[in-house]
Amino acid sequence: MGMIRKSCYSLPFVFFCTVFWFLHLLPVSDADNTGLIFKGCAEQKLEDPSGIYSQNLKSLLDLLVSQSGKKAFFTTTSGEGQSVMRGLYQCRGDLSDTDCYNCVSKIPDMLENLCGKVVASRVQLIGCYLRYEIVGFKQVPETQLLYKVCGSKKDSYDDGFEERRDSAFGMVESGVKNGGDLFYTGSYQSLYVLGQCEGDLGKDDCGDCVKSAEDQAKAECGDSISAQIYLHKCFISYSFYPNRGGSSSAGTVTEKYIFFSYLV
Repeated sequence: MGMIRKSCYSLPFVFFCTVFWFLHLLPVSDADNTGLIFKGCAEQKLEDPSGIYSQNLKSLLDLLVSQSGKKAFFTTTSGEGQSVMRGLYQCRGDLSDTDCYNCVSKIPDMLENLCGKVVASRVQLIGCYLRYEIVGFKQVPETQLLYKVCGSKKDSYDDGFEERRDSAFGMVESGVKNGGDLFYTGSYQSLYVLGQCEGDLGKDDCGDCVKSAEDQAKAECGDSISAQIYLHKCFISYSFYPNRGGSSSAGTVTEKYIFFSYLV
């Protein structure tokens, strides 16, 4: 297998990242949904002498976890006045309610270990992510690239890969806009694709975000036969299997993992 290229983007006053897992093939089995992809931690520490922010954050996280067994996306606030905390979670669109809960419920215990007490953070697992911030914390643009993983380069016998990839990308754009839940997964001639937008985006904005992710995948990963591209409000992933028949179901693909640690 060729080299995996990985990158995490430092955003001023917003994020630094540690990466542990890269999922090479799609999709994943239920047992694998809680592997860490990346973390994003604000540089500003949470000044909390009265403990009110910690209390609001705990209430926020408890509510998010409780809702994760009922729906794939949820956003809410906790607290009053200047101490209001806002948060959300989202599960991958093909997870069951139980798997969504099992994924989201892992994150609260990870937050302090990964980021400490900060004013905003995001933890991205394979099957879900959760983020929170103090209301008023400046967010990055919707199409800001947060993290990428580029797979191995295509071999000479993979002629036509770019055309297949572009056709598959078109399927993702159409799928997230027309599927009703801003999520799409499918295959096109041995190329498996997945895309999802954050649940509060409109359909057109979702399509625009996914299109930006696809453009950035081409720019950042070139002719890599697999990639994951995480933007602030959406992500895409694709993997090409030249030795598999084009009619294979994405659900029958065997999972593989590459393990590495990487600190920015």
